[in-house]
Amino acid sequence: MSLWKRDWTPDQINARMAETTAGLLSIMITRIEADALHATMPVDTRHVQPFGLLHGGVSVVLSETIGSVACMMTLGEAHRAVGIEINASHMAGVKQGDTVTAICRPMHTGARTQVWQTEIRRGDGRLACVSRLTCAVIDA
Repeated sequence: MSLWKRDWTPDQINARMAETTAGLLSIMITRIEADALHATMPVDTRHVQPFGLLHGGVSVVLSETIGSVACMMTLGEAHRAVGIEINASHMAGVKQGDTVTAICRPMHTGARTQVWQTEIRRGDGRLACVSRLTCAVIDA
């Protein structure tokens, strides 16, 4: 059984994000599964710190983006999701020129709060970052 209450497609989500921070960083939702949301993001000059590695804050933007979208997709039209806490653990550097993939899955989908975990992997499959986002569910 699917978690999703909204039948959004990746194309619809990406179009909505085009003029936002996610769009400016080229974060793209690529796949929606029954229990997970997938995204990609290139690592170019917009995404790196001065030493040429993916900036940790950009990993957090990717995680919050995909987690917030996932949370919204579990809610009916009467509710919205707002991020209230996020953390990230960085395990491996990602060099400029690589592309990262992110997979977001629910840890808790309650009526007032939700917790989503995102794994970000480098192009070679190595785990680069794990992030956990807590969202409050509020009335629209």
